[in-house]
Amino acid sequence: MKQIVISTSNLAKTFAGKAVIRNCTFSVERGSIYGFLGRNGAGKTTVLKLLLGLLKPSAGTAAVLGLDSARDNEAILRRTGNLIETPVFYEHLPASDNLRLHLAYMGIEEADVEPALCRVGLPGTGSQPVSTFSLGMRQRLAIARAIIHRPEVLILDEPVNGLDPVGMKEMRILFRRLVQEEGMTILMSSHLLSEIEQIADHLGIIADGTIVGEAEMTDLRKRHPSDLEDYLISLIQGGVGHV
Repeated sequence: MKQIVISTSNLAKTFAGKAVIRNCTFSVERGSIYGFLGRNGAGKTTVLKLLLGLLKPSAGTAAVLGLDSARDNEAILRRTGNLIETPVFYEHLPASDNLRLHLAYMGIEEADVEPALCRVGLPGTGSQPVSTFSLGMRQRLAIARAIIHRPEVLILDEPVNGLDPVGMKEMRILFRRLVQEEGMTILMSSHLLSEIEQIADHLGIIADGTIVGEAEMTDLRKRHPSDLEDYLISLIQGGVGHV
């Protein structure tokens, strides 16, 4: 039986009288990779913050692992890993200390940080100050920070930003392994259609703050063998219909 671990129902968020998220409803099954696809400014980051309890909804509900995002956000943050917007680090500290501080914040006293650095393609960089890291290295370190405490759920906002094609492929492989070998569930947002298409099991499309369609990727490929990109772009641009 399929288990839903992330869900929203009629979620809405208003800033200064302007509706940014409206009637947003979707769900994510345990052990899957859900691709959250939309243009820049469509509302992806706001929805992810609402799920984590970093923002409070104006209406509707959001839940992660059976916990209410508005009420139980501390418990959600302990059981999830996340990368939201541009990652922030203690610049003067080495990468390993940044990871250890994160573990301390999560209440985990002892953990070997080197395996996490190796998993994201940063072997031997633990003693290097983050201030010397390139944009791509910072993104890899942010992913290491999100997974080091072995969370049940990963919520990732544009996780391949700043990565070159090799790095993108390496992260796709890593994310798939986390699901297949460790049973994690991943919700990842992107404006890159090709990236979502290559990794997601399920797809949700957000346009103008609302979900305009959800579908399984295998089903989409069958129904749109030759025009999938054009079809999805039409929805991303605000077309209303069923995926």
